[in-house]
Amino acid sequence: MEDKVLRKLEYDQVIAMLAERCSSRLGKELAHKLKPSLDLEEIKRRQLDTTQAKEILRLYPDFSLGGLRDLRRCLNKAKIGGVIDPSDFLLIADTLLALRKTKKFFCSELGQKYYSLAEYVTNLATLPHLEQEIKKKITDEGEVSERASSELSRLRKQLRNLQGKAREKLESMVRSTEMQKYLQDPLITIRNERYVIPVKQEYRSEVPGLIHDQSASGATLFIEPLVVVEINNEVRRYESMEKAEVLRILRQLSELVAIHEQELQDILFALAQLDLNFAKGRLSNHLDCGEPQMNKRGYLKIIQGCHPLLKGEVVPITVHLGSSFDTLIITGPNTGGKTVTLKTVGLFVLMAQAGLHVPAQTGTELSVFKGIYADIGDEQSIEQSLSTFSAHLTNIIDILKKANSHSLVLLDELGAGTDPAEGAALAKAILDHFIGIGAKTIATTHYSELKSFAYSHERVENASVEFDIETLQPTYRLLIGVPGRSNALEISYKLGLQKKIVEQARSFLSQEEVRAADLIANLEMDQLLAEREREEAHKLKTGIQKQLDQVKQREKELKEQEKKIIQKAQAEAWEIIRKARQESESILKEVRKAKKEAKPQTTRKMQVLKDELRKKETALAEVVFRQLEGEALSAHEVKPGMLVFLKQLHQQAQVLEKPNENKQVLVQAGVMRVLVNLQDLTKVKEELVEQKGKTTGIGKIVSTKAKTIKNEIHLRGLTVDEALLEAEKYLDDAYLAGLSQVHLIHGKGAGVLRSAITDLLKKHHLVSSFRLGNYHEGGHGVTVVELKKQ
Repeated sequence: MEDKVLRKLEYDQVIAMLAERCSSRLGKELAHKLKPSLDLEEIKRRQLDTTQAKEILRLYPDFSLGGLRDLRRCLNKAKIGGVIDPSDFLLIADTLLALRKTKKFFCSELGQKYYSLAEYVTNLATLPHLEQEIKKKITDEGEVSERASSELSRLRKQLRNLQGKAREKLESMVRSTEMQKYLQDPLITIRNERYVIPVKQEYRSEVPGLIHDQSASGATLFIEPLVVVEINNEVRRYESMEKAEVLRILRQLSELVAIHEQELQDILFALAQLDLNFAKGRLSNHLDCGEPQMNKRGYLKIIQGCHPLLKGEVVPITVHLGSSFDTLIITGPNTGGKTVTLKTVGLFVLMAQAGLHVPAQTGTELSVFKGIYADIGDEQSIEQSLSTFSAHLTNIIDILKKANSHSLVLLDELGAGTDPAEGAALAKAILDHFIGIGAKTIATTHYSELKSFAYSHERVENASVEFDIETLQPTYRLLIGVPGRSNALEISYKLGLQKKIVEQARSFLSQEEVRAADLIANLEMDQLLAEREREEAHKLKTGIQKQLDQVKQREKELKEQEKKIIQKAQAEAWEIIRKARQESESILKEVRKAKKEAKPQTTRKMQVLKDELRKKETALAEVVFRQLEGEALSAHEVKPGMLVFLKQLHQQAQVLEKPNENKQVLVQAGVMRVLVNLQDLTKVKEELVEQKGKTTGIGKIVSTKAKTIKNEIHLRGLTVDEALLEAEKYLDDAYLAGLSQVHLIHGKGAGVLRSAITDLLKKHHLVSSFRLGNYHEGGHGVTVVELKKQ
């Protein structure tokens, strides 16, 4: 892209706006160097960077690259073996901190989706050792810290002692009544980095010491008394040693920076690139821009685009090129917006190829052009003694040499500045050349001959900028397919020219010109009516779509409400089951209190009642959760990995193997692997699938038991009734959890509890067998129970 074309299309002004939104000097420099790319993939990546930066600024307004500093000078200094100033180390630390915060954001779960921007920093080393060394050895004020080395700490401590000692001696002299009459002021000051006191000139001989300075009037001498000369000498010696130690520390830090110089350069470049991208995001927000679609077919379509540099109320333009036509000829009055249209198209293409969003509506599409050429504005050159026509023609000749099928050519007032007939003929020939080479061309003109040129050539289209005859003002709307009218006679009449003169002027027009003017007027009217009808149709379609979306949303809300009602009913039903079970256990507990006195016949009756209660509980649970069951399954539908509903346990399970020849299926339910009949499985309803395997109701309880229950229970310390109740409840839970063997720990004692447990196990319907524990299992204090297989 030629620099003069970038200037004509005001690309440099957009770049200035971009640079203002960069937060660092490095970012501003990159902004000023930003040029349109010719590679489609590179352009798409740049556009994606801008889009992601814009989204981050919208969702995370506090995001900042604060801390990015220009380190190039100090890095170059370290590279050649120089010593970096202490304050420059703080700039390095700030930059490393900025990188660390930025990398933390992009490596987080929230930041990972902005993958295009994350690529700038994810592979960079944060250099924590360097940052820590700087923080340790350089203070926030940009001085070498006393903690930088033990030697520096020792020297500064000794310096403070010596300086304190010198001040004490001088303060003693200043406070002395005899000495005060010799002093101009009772104070201690410093001259040539040594402590001195101000002595009156006439008492010079009364205060022995070294004169370091005198006042402008000569009335005061600044003397270093002999009593502190030796101390001051010692202070100077330690100061020299301190400077040497500080220099050694700075040199050591500088060498560490030199080791990481290339990594720091990479960090600077990456953060500057991010700064530029976030500036592009801010500019996009400021101009209300959007990401355009990009292609390399030479096709462009701008929908409601506004020139980014125009202020106030801007009339957007809609224009397309490269589909049904490759050349667009725009006619219309001066100040009507023809030149703005040219500049808008050219500037949009430049901005897009630079990775900037464009201020246009969604659906805007632009092409990648390898060359953009423009002849816009007054090209008159006084220095070269060229007329306006000659200057324009010289520029066009240069464009003719360079343009090809991958070029976009923008010509303003083609053929102007010379005889109209010859200018029009020349304009036709130039346009014909661009048509022949396949260049995409937009030209503005006043010549009526070019209107007919569009009708007689394929892939050429007329366009005009609308003019309101009533207000005598342009509307700035671009009408494609309608050639512009002169409107000179109508404007003259509106401005007050006598009607007789206007009619006489009209009579001088040829019949062909009159018919052409009327035809153009009719075309313009039809175009306006068609556009209004399209706008009304679009509004109607938008309204209908909005209503349809509202209906769908309401339908979704009703389904969610229905689902919540069902879930609430299930919860209430299960609460009923839970309370019923609690009541039954309470009743059984009361009954067991009389168990010792009851007859065997009464005990059997109690067991019958208990079994009946369990059956009723199971039946109630089945009623509550029957609605969770789906349709029955056939053998060919069952596949490993699919979710099914296990009717017996009211729980979801996962199929492990296909049905065998006996139509039995191996499934995983919680921790249990169960072989069940195919007829006991049903499909899982959609709401259960959406819960991704979460169990409900009895299934949920079974799943919970399977995860939490242990293979032993401690009954020691309980009464016989309490122990029996706990043991019976534990056996039920263990069976549901799929345990095959459990340990009941009752202790040895007198054997009363063991006997009661043995009686319970003999009659329990879930127990397959039981025995006392072996020596290593706890002996007679433990009963080992084998549960029946499910």
